[in-house]
Amino acid sequence: MKTVRLTAAQALIKFLNQQYIHVDGQEFPFVEGIFNIFGHGNVLGIGQALEQDAGHLKVIQGKNEQGMAHAAIAFSKEMFRQKIYAVTTSVGPGSANLAAAAGTALANNIPVLFLPGDTFASRQPDPVLQQVEHEHSLAVTTGDVLKPVSRYWDRITRPEQLMSSLIRAFEVMTDPAKAGPATICLSQDVEGEAYDFEEKFFEKRVHYLDRKAPTDRELNGAADLIKQSKKPVIIVGGGAKYSRARDILMTLSEKHNIPLVETQAGKSTVEAGFKNNLGGLGITGTLAANKAARQADLIIGIGTRYTDFATSSKTAFDFDKAKFLNINVSRMQAYKLDAFQVVADAKTTLEKLAPMLEGYVTEFGSTIAELKEIWSIERDRLRKIEFNRENFDPEIKNHFPQEVLNEYADALNTEFAQTAALLTVNETVDPDSTIICAAGSLPGDLQRLWNSEVPDTYHLEYGYSCMGYEISGALGIKLAKPDKEVYAMVGDGSFLMLHSELITAIQYHQKINVVLFDNSGFGCISNLQMSHGSGSYFCEFRTHDHQILNIDYAKVAEGYGARTYRVNTPEELKAAIEDAKKQDVSTLIEVKVLPKTMTDGYASWWNVGVAEVSNKEGIQKAYQLRQEKLKTAKQY
Repeated sequence: MKTVRLTAAQALIKFLNQQYIHVDGQEFPFVEGIFNIFGHGNVLGIGQALEQDAGHLKVIQGKNEQGMAHAAIAFSKEMFRQKIYAVTTSVGPGSANLAAAAGTALANNIPVLFLPGDTFASRQPDPVLQQVEHEHSLAVTTGDVLKPVSRYWDRITRPEQLMSSLIRAFEVMTDPAKAGPATICLSQDVEGEAYDFEEKFFEKRVHYLDRKAPTDRELNGAADLIKQSKKPVIIVGGGAKYSRARDILMTLSEKHNIPLVETQAGKSTVEAGFKNNLGGLGITGTLAANKAARQADLIIGIGTRYTDFATSSKTAFDFDKAKFLNINVSRMQAYKLDAFQVVADAKTTLEKLAPMLEGYVTEFGSTIAELKEIWSIERDRLRKIEFNRENFDPEIKNHFPQEVLNEYADALNTEFAQTAALLTVNETVDPDSTIICAAGSLPGDLQRLWNSEVPDTYHLEYGYSCMGYEISGALGIKLAKPDKEVYAMVGDGSFLMLHSELITAIQYHQKINVVLFDNSGFGCISNLQMSHGSGSYFCEFRTHDHQILNIDYAKVAEGYGARTYRVNTPEELKAAIEDAKKQDVSTLIEVKVLPKTMTDGYASWWNVGVAEVSNKEGIQKAYQLRQEKLKTAKQY
């Protein structure tokens, strides 16, 4: 048996270079590179190994552990989970900063390899710098916080443990049903310890992503359900996108006149212009999609987790008449809403179902086209809404008093509605550009209003809705699509949470575009408060003497080296986008918009906790409404 003497960290890097993935006849390296922020827990171990021989791995220096991890997650998502970046951090705060990103990856089923440093396995210098201590156990470290937000978790306290741990981690990351973050905590002394590893361990290893085919029982059951239904609706989830099921979805939808509705993760699997695509479903969905879902007697969920936003907190469907058919590689997800389960790959299943549905046509008739046209008219109305200081539209959701809106208009020097601004962006960017968003009111506006003319150009992280993902994720998308424009659609609240990887994008000449919608506050949460009877309490950005904050975000980005623009009219916004296209450096467009000018819900309801006892009539009414809605919601 031939061996090679390497440190644990050197063995790790050598192993990462030899991992390949095989998908639909194509084979390529699985690990693209590694993001790093070096500290005393990894610089002398993994840092030394990378400096000595990084192999083909691209090494990128991050600026914030959460930020660079989000970039890695977005890269993996954009590559349909078929390529990853690893992420290495130091001990203590460095590893703790991975927690939000790990939760983001886990909620979205995105593979990413986290390699946080850890304390000494020998425990001889304990407590080392940045080490936490517990009276009940010396074995608990900061790395333990990543256990509940990792699909696989391990701690390496001897070099030879690395071998079995890595093989297990890659098995998890390359399994479509279990895909998620793998965390391997590396004791910092062990990173530098040597071991005689078998050379065979470093041979090329291929991980096969074979498409799981449905059984005959599953196919026959699914076909019977569809043929017995009169008005089925297909929910296009993220699993449909990762399966690359666009073509067969369109074929089945068109041939059998079945409407398509989308989750945030599934949006742009099929382009918006497809005649049977009714857009987003649920709380942030379109009126067309929600009406179709309510009429349905069969819900065909393809690669969806049925989150509360997609199901309007389990009130979107008529449960008295609707049956459910779930196609999902995850057995757990397939069981949801007491559905008939097909545990298999989406594309393979639909292709095998196609010949079994010959001659079947739904009873929707012209309804799909009529619903799509009604929504098109509403979308156009939203695009044309204008506001002014003398006559604010009374339809503004949970509108402030006139004098408060005037105050915002004066403070921000704008009368620009958020819906009009967003649609202006949609009309001006190149169709093959990719947009990214995650949190605030923008995801609702985007799912309803954004028309993706080119497939796979809509990137929403709404499984965790992690504020701060947007700009970091834009960098990850750019790494995946170096020849395309990327636009991070971000509110001022999310920008303030985390935008450090804008610097990384500039540093590595990876051009991203940030479109920052500034309404001086956490607007969507203010909406949530006010729609349930409360005031706008601590959700506006105001000074100690109650003045509205007017931050010059463009100047912040300009200081980093970005090309910046300040706009507050459609004409200025169009001009800024056109000029930004010509730049080869990252850009930021600061768009001042009025609060309360985002879209409202369409035939949907969100189940949130409401105070059962209050001295406010509005809160009392909100609580009673919740109790009424719960009577119609499915309980399992």
